[in-house]
Amino acid sequence: MRNTARWAATLGLTATAVCGPLTGSALAAPAAPASLYAPSALVLTQGHGESAAAVGPARAVTLSCAPRPSGTHPAPAQACAELRATDGDFEALTVTGDAWCTKQYDPVVVTVDGVWQGKRVSYERLFSNECVKNSARSTLFAF
Repeated sequence: MRNTARWAATLGLTATAVCGPLTGSALAAPAAPASLYAPSALVLTQGHGESAAAVGPARAVTLSCAPRPSGTHPAPAQACAELRATDGDFEALTVTGDAWCTKQYDPVVVTVDGVWQGKRVSYERLFSNECVKNSARSTLFAF
């Protein structure tokens, strides 16, 4: 009788130890998100040539906007504010200003790859020269 009681106790404890965590996780509520902010992390590159694939980047910076602006971009807070103001529309940020630039054709290509507010983004823009790129009314590509 003592052996039967001992086996029953051992079997009961083993079943509880093995099956207990399985039933607990099935009944548990879904895990809360790690952050209240959607991820926003970008890699911006710049190179001389007609396409990013052909020339490769000459310079690259990182920009993270959530939960706070950071990265190797020279002005992350201002760049993030501009992106938020245009709801991530990179084309709106590349509108050139009234700078007097030469008509010399020395193409500069800029790219943006990463995640903006939880969505995958990929953007490429060709400027005719460095002066035209720098005349954009945004600090996003000023690096």
